[in-house]
Amino acid sequence: MVNLIWALLAVTGIVFAAFNGTMEEVNKAIFSTLDEAVMITLSLTGVLVFWLGLMKIAEAAGLLEGLAKLFRPIVKRIFPDIPDNDPALGYILSNMTANMFGLGNAATPMGLKAMKELKRLSGTEEASRSMITFLAINTSSLTLIPTTVIAIRMKYGSVDPTSIVGATIMATIISTLAALMIDRLFYYKRKRTLKI
Repeated sequence: MVNLIWALLAVTGIVFAAFNGTMEEVNKAIFSTLDEAVMITLSLTGVLVFWLGLMKIAEAAGLLEGLAKLFRPIVKRIFPDIPDNDPALGYILSNMTANMFGLGNAATPMGLKAMKELKRLSGTEEASRSMITFLAINTSSLTLIPTTVIAIRMKYGSVDPTSIVGATIMATIISTLAALMIDRLFYYKRKRTLKI
């Protein structure tokens, strides 16, 4: 569906430019942004490699395991439907840890595996309570170090690229709490409706 929307937007823009006589500006915009996109991707690759390497060292040192143990009681309360020691909990904790370090690209494969395990637990094709909660948390994702944003700010010559860390922590705490409250509100509302 998203691909269809993007294709529709692109075709509409090109057709409008063709009738409006601004195809030259469209071509310039396309090729200048392509160069910029490639450069940003390359510069982010370095930062991502650095942080993924750091995550690997943290994993080998037992730091990730420690974080997982620290957050396990909280995650168990958020996902009461998941049995103890189920692989889904491990994937959820890994996904949350990667998101905390602002590593969205590293978090995605673990998030997909977590969803697969949650679907296995639900045993149906419909989204379970845990799947919806996980999606809400993953989307709002508490972030302690916004690695990607810091890298972009460094790329564009920011004087203090890490100055957004405090604001990011505050904003993502609020977004995660809001996502959890909305998730719970709709869950209990649906539960009450089904009882009636």
